[in-house]
Amino acid sequence: MSSRGPSKGDAVVLLSGGVDSATTLAIAVGEGYRCHALSFRYGQRHAVELAAARRVAEALGAIEHRMLSLPLGELGGSALTDRSIAVPTGGADAASGEGIPVTYVPARNTVFLAFALAFAEVTGSDAIFVGVNAVDYSGYPDCRPEYVEAFRRLAALATKRAVEGRGPAIVTPLMNMTKAEIIRTGVRLGVDYSLTVSCYDPDARGRACGRCDSCRLRKKGFQEAGVPDQTVYQPLPSEGEEP
Repeated sequence: MSSRGPSKGDAVVLLSGGVDSATTLAIAVGEGYRCHALSFRYGQRHAVELAAARRVAEALGAIEHRMLSLPLGELGGSALTDRSIAVPTGGADAASGEGIPVTYVPARNTVFLAFALAFAEVTGSDAIFVGVNAVDYSGYPDCRPEYVEAFRRLAALATKRAVEGRGPAIVTPLMNMTKAEIIRTGVRLGVDYSLTVSCYDPDARGRACGRCDSCRLRKKGFQEAGVPDQTVYQPLPSEGEEP
């Protein structure tokens, strides 16, 4: 569990159950915020990431963990919500030049941040922490600094607290970090990454596929950070199931 600094008030932290959001929660707790973790059931392929979010919220000392249901998956358009679209395993990423991958969920961060903004008003939170990253990422348009800055402007106009005084800050502590830097930061803050799930297509037992873009970035991050990767991966087809 992260050590808590002098109290800074309340904060909403978007928590998916992966490496980045777990590290973001640890940073917020370490800075002294009373953290209200917020996760979403949005029609994603598996519920294992939601179980991971619950574990992370408890382990890192969030004062509460809300989980909301949203029908984003009913719109389709993403391999993460539409089973007719295969999750790519070829290692597509922002540097590949292949454009935005099919694992992008249309407008997901905008929807999530809008709910976080509402939750911040209800809880009187002074900050919203979100673990977006523009270095080791898949090229999603709603992870870029320009996007976050645009949402900050919206938040300053669209909330009661902002109009009457000061609205919540949108805090992106991981924006310019490599995955290795993120992992080293989390280790320093006491994050147990074995509790997290990053895979786009885990199996029913929660084991990571090891081939999707998210798994590749995770593996690369642990390797470059010099930190053992405790992720449980599915056996390769040639290996068969463990006894």
